[in-house]
Amino acid sequence: MSRKSSGPDEPSDEGSTPRRSRRAGRTGGANDFKEMFGEPPVNGGPTHGALHEPRGTDRYVRGRTRLTVRELMEQMNAAGGDAPQPSDRPQQGQARRRPPKRSPEPQPPADENPTTVHRFDDLDEVPNANDVTQKIPTIRAEAADVDVDLSDDATRERVTEESRGQGSRARPLQPTPDLSDTIPPRSRPFRHPGPEDRRRNLSRNVTVTGRVMVAVACVMALIGTGFVWGYLQSWDGNWKTINAVNPDDSNIRKKDAQYGDENYLIVGTDTRTGKNGKVGAGTTADAEGARSDTVILVNVPANRSRVVAVSFPRDLQVDRPECQQWDNTAGTYGDAIPPETGVKLNSLYASGGPKCLVQAITQMSGLNINHFIAMDFYGFEKVVKSVGGVDVCSTAPLYDYELGQILRKPGKQKLSGRRALNYVRARNIASEGTGDYGRIKRQQLFMSSLLRATLSGNVLSNPNKLNGIVNTFIEYSFVDGVDTRSLLNLAESMQGIEAGRVTFLTIPTSGTTTDGLNNEIPRTEAINAIFNSIIDDDPLPGEKAKKQKSSSASKKASSSSSGPSTEAAPTKLSATAQSPGNVGVRVLNGTTRSGVASETSDQLVSQGFDVRGVADASENRDETVIRYGAGEQDSAATLATMFPGASIQLDPNVKSGVEVILGSNFDGSLDSPPASGSTISVEQLPAVSASSGLPNDLAVTNAGDATCS
Repeated sequence: MSRKSSGPDEPSDEGSTPRRSRRAGRTGGANDFKEMFGEPPVNGGPTHGALHEPRGTDRYVRGRTRLTVRELMEQMNAAGGDAPQPSDRPQQGQARRRPPKRSPEPQPPADENPTTVHRFDDLDEVPNANDVTQKIPTIRAEAADVDVDLSDDATRERVTEESRGQGSRARPLQPTPDLSDTIPPRSRPFRHPGPEDRRRNLSRNVTVTGRVMVAVACVMALIGTGFVWGYLQSWDGNWKTINAVNPDDSNIRKKDAQYGDENYLIVGTDTRTGKNGKVGAGTTADAEGARSDTVILVNVPANRSRVVAVSFPRDLQVDRPECQQWDNTAGTYGDAIPPETGVKLNSLYASGGPKCLVQAITQMSGLNINHFIAMDFYGFEKVVKSVGGVDVCSTAPLYDYELGQILRKPGKQKLSGRRALNYVRARNIASEGTGDYGRIKRQQLFMSSLLRATLSGNVLSNPNKLNGIVNTFIEYSFVDGVDTRSLLNLAESMQGIEAGRVTFLTIPTSGTTTDGLNNEIPRTEAINAIFNSIIDDDPLPGEKAKKQKSSSASKKASSSSSGPSTEAAPTKLSATAQSPGNVGVRVLNGTTRSGVASETSDQLVSQGFDVRGVADASENRDETVIRYGAGEQDSAATLATMFPGASIQLDPNVKSGVEVILGSNFDGSLDSPPASGSTISVEQLPAVSASSGLPNDLAVTNAGDATCS
């Protein structure tokens, strides 16, 4: 036993006058040590409940750490009631010693106002201060014909009634029972050397230790339950809800096939009101209202096997349905506005608000959009700060001539706050040369990095950080069809999903309009094929297959999802060279080098070709190929003569012009175009299979790809 030091209220060994305790002015009552525990033992006699230092054998009870909270509670109920407690039984050879009788504590008079809260500034004034640890008995059905209502509403009512019954007038609850009889003894107990009378007190010490462990376990269980329930209630009460989704929209395709799917429309607005002016977004003089500059439609299928996020260009040309006027500052709808054709996608939110945007995206995709989330510049910056920043990587510095320096150096770096906001906002970076498509790619890379960090446990394993993120997200977002419980259920159902099963796609377009608006022309057939594949859970380009159980299944999946074979020997083909101005071309980067498509596009424009856009290809290639649709063979041959070693290939999915997919063998240099009308000879590959109807030039980003780009 360790040596006991004298406390501040004890006399020193020299017999000096003891220092006056802060409680010296109080009455003994429940604080009288002798009344509570009896006289201290003399010459190692029986302790009868006296406090002492536990021995080594008291500090461990075999099997106790293997009990769950539920088992502890069941044992407490089993040992409860009026059954005698082991701690109250006399030791062998000892007379029963009863504690001294004390006069009952005076009960406070009944309060006529049941809502009055009593405060006890002195510990001695607390009623029943000497009661043993108490508990709320577990609710259970005592007879077969008794049904216990365990619904949320009934549980809340019971908790409320039980809480009201904890005042001074309530009937005392049952004392915590001793569990020493329910815990099997050690097969070979440790024999600590000592007097026989000390060994006989071992069961008593185990009893005290058991009560402490049960009390701690119950408190921790209640604290944990209260923590989750409390935050659910506080979070659910803070969501800012607006009217956006419409589950009865007639444009939803194959609604039965989408049963169980979760579709989130995520919108980033460019409003200049409020605190957005502080983050460099400009003022309302620059742009009034709010536009949806970022639109991402996220599909989570019912089987939770993957996630597909489709990005929409801000300048995508769409037809606006009949909507209601939207006041972004007040968050309200007004008078009806007539439909309009050929408008930019980002203008729908400005004129018709969330409902109008959801309606247009539903018409285009056919998906049953059941969740809507919107956030402005300032909210995005605050959320990224609460996350602790996001890692990005670039092969070169990035400078935007409107926002300034985005990344001062190449390589991997962590962005937070303003720098992160500018990284996902910038669309005037000369080195990219892709405008809004470059911004979309950076947004997809940013979200992929955030997803990888979250799945790795850096966020979910830190409750304080997660709480801050959720609170910040709720504070600065506007939602419909979103609450805390639905998000928790979604997160639970997606546990174990790999980042490689999350794929970002970009809506394919075929150049811009020539009416001065420069709207991006959507490729309707390709868009329909993408969303049909999403609804039917068909494989998508760039999507990493799930791990197969057998090698044969893996080979089968690989063969079924692989692209067109180019192993067959090409054949020679004669064609007529076309004028560069009559050749519409899209340049796709099929290499691992960034910026190749933009540089090639500039060279083609300088030679008079009609370049209709650049993007990343959905496949990486070794050799350059020019793919063409019906009636475009001569145009494809004309381009092929300018790329050393290039071939042409018929692709029914190419609906407008031709597409150049740059291979890794392309060194960046182009030959001069052939003379218009001259006969040229090129190599042609077997045609591409169009069984799936999916375009083979989709811009794809896989969240599991951490390659620096």
